[in-house]
Amino acid sequence: MCPAYPVKAFKREPQVLANYLPTLLFLAIAVGLGVALILIGRIAGPRRPNDEKLSAYECGFTAFEDTRMKFDVRYYLVAIQFIVFDLEVVFIVPWTLVFRELGARSLITMGLFVGMLFLGFIYVWKKGALEWE
Repeated sequence: MCPAYPVKAFKREPQVLANYLPTLLFLAIAVGLGVALILIGRIAGPRRPNDEKLSAYECGFTAFEDTRMKFDVRYYLVAIQFIVFDLEVVFIVPWTLVFRELGARSLITMGLFVGMLFLGFIYVWKKGALEWE
């Protein structure tokens, strides 16, 4: 017997592995159910292929222009604006939860953060990205 590995350490391993049993059981059931549903759909599902079903599907109607059609830059500005304000919420909500503990310096920092986002909003507004024709 090697003195570096006491016998007690080996007795704890089954207890540690037993903690993972519910997770492994859940994973096995999820994989089994997923495979079973796919197989049932493949076996019992109707197979009536036709030209319309086998054709490429894009937005419910046939393509009307070249795939390299140019988009208006306002579309991208609004998309970027959405992402910016979405990230703002991700930062502000946790900050509000610990606001009192962080002190006045955090208020100034968050004020600068919101101010910069507001300047970005003004920029997009002045560029006319929020005015649709």
